[in-house]
Amino acid sequence: MPDDPVRGRTWWIVGASEGLGRSLAQGMDAAGASLILSARSEDRLSKLAAELTDARIVPMDVTDPNSVDAAFDQELPFDGILFSAGFYEPMPATAWDARAARTMGQVNFVGCLNVMGRAVPALLDRGRGRIVLVGSLSGFRGLPGAIGYGASKAGVMHLAENLRADLKGTGVEVQRVNPGFIRTRLTEKNDFRMPQLMEPEDAAEVVLTAIRKGRFSTSFPAPFAWLFTAGQHLPLSWFQRIFT
Repeated sequence: MPDDPVRGRTWWIVGASEGLGRSLAQGMDAAGASLILSARSEDRLSKLAAELTDARIVPMDVTDPNSVDAAFDQELPFDGILFSAGFYEPMPATAWDARAARTMGQVNFVGCLNVMGRAVPALLDRGRGRIVLVGSLSGFRGLPGAIGYGASKAGVMHLAENLRADLKGTGVEVQRVNPGFIRTRLTEKNDFRMPQLMEPEDAAEVVLTAIRKGRFSTSFPAPFAWLFTAGQHLPLSWFQRIFT
C-alpha cells in the first residue's frame, strides 16, 4: 500500500509509555511503521521498545521546553507525529486542587504547544508529513467534575483546527481524534459509571483506522460520541443536565 500513511513511515509518538500511546505504538509497529517513542519514563520506554521491531526511545518531559528542545535537536527524521501525552485528575470546582489543575493544563495543552513548536517547523521544512492530536469527548463542552481536563483538551482540539487552517496546502496534514473513556490508570480514578469504556488496544485500532482514512476529526466510540457532537447544538443547560 504505497499511500498507507503508517506502513513504511516513521512516526513519533509522544506519550508512548502507557495507555493509548503504548497501544498505538504496538499497533503501528505491527502495521510496519518505524517508531520514535517519547515520554518521561525512560525505563517504561525501554521495555516497550524491546517488544517492538523498529523503535528508538527519546525521553522527553513535554512540560519542560528545554527537554523538548533537546529531543528535537537530535534532528531525527519523522513522517508523522502523534501527541498523546496526558494527565487527568477528576475535579469539581467545589473541590479545586490548584496543583492538579495546573498540571493538567501544563501537560495536556502547554505540553502540546511545546512539542508542536518544534514539530511543525520540522515538517514544514520537509514539505510533507502528518500531525495527529489526541483530544477528548470532554473537550466539546463543559462537563461537571472536569475542571482542568476538559478545558485543556478543548485547547488541544481548538489547536488542531488552527493548524488545519494554517497548514492547508503545505503538504502537512492535520488530524485530531477525540476518544471517550479508555481503560487506563487515569480512568481508574473515576468513581462513576463510564459508558462504553474501551480497552486501549481497541481505541488504538480506531485511531489507526482514522489516520488511514485521513478525515480531520474522529470522535468515538459511537453512539456515545454522538451525544457530544450533537450536544454542541443543544442549549448548555440541557446538555449539562444529561450528565448531572
